Amino acid sequence: MGERFVLVHGAWHGGWCWEGIIRELERAGHHAEAPTMPGMNPGDDRSAVTFDDVVDALVNVLRRQDRPVVLVGHSSAGFLLQAAAPRVPEKIKRVIFLNAFVLPDGACQFDLVPPEAAEGLAAAANASPDRSVPVIEEMVRGVLMAGDAREAQDDVLSRLSPQPVTLFTTRVDTKAFNALPVPKTVVFCRDDTSLPPGAFLGMAQSLGDFELIEIPGGHEALVVTPEVVAGGILQAIAAG
Repeated sequence: MGERFVLVHGAWHGGWCWEGIIRELERAGHHAEAPTMPGMNPGDDRSAVTFDDVVDALVNVLRRQDRPVVLVGHSSAGFLLQAAAPRVPEKIKRVIFLNAFVLPDGACQFDLVPPEAAEGLAAAANASPDRSVPVIEEMVRGVLMAGDAREAQDDVLSRLSPQPVTLFTTRVDTKAFNALPVPKTVVFCRDDTSLPPGAFLGMAQSLGDFELIEIPGGHEALVVTPEVVAGGILQAIAAG
């Protein structure tokens, strides 16, 4: 019997971003699902979504699993994993961070990005009627997907949605996660230029003992080259 995976998307994304990886994992004999978090479904009232709503939704997905899962988070989902996993430790077999934000205790995501970026995103949210950060084309093309083909950028841009700002501004208690005796892996796409060099691996040091797997690709490699990312994930569970 293969492993069971729960794959969690980051900001502006939905479960769709894992479609290619799900195909690869299922081809290898595993089962995977990728829920879309509150506020990121068509018709959601983004103004009403809190950080706790998102964590609760992930916890509910984990609670209904019939056996422990490999929990994978990309980008902003890193600290969703930190918040949710300690509430259902019996459902977690391994936690994998894919170019993900790992927060120190009491921090929020905006604390870990360049100040000018945080200020710009906060201003965009304040200007929106539902306190969400709109999809910013220049940021996607020039930061998240710098170097990717124009066609791939167009595809991702067509599927992104505005992000409730509470994901970025809520301070997270990570002490319980740090004490969680569960194996941790960092799968790092080494061509990611969305943060300054070394930022993602620097954040990961707060995990304590973890396995590091490096693969080629940028921040959106999970969409652009899913077979490569799936390979990194499969390497993580094989090593475990």
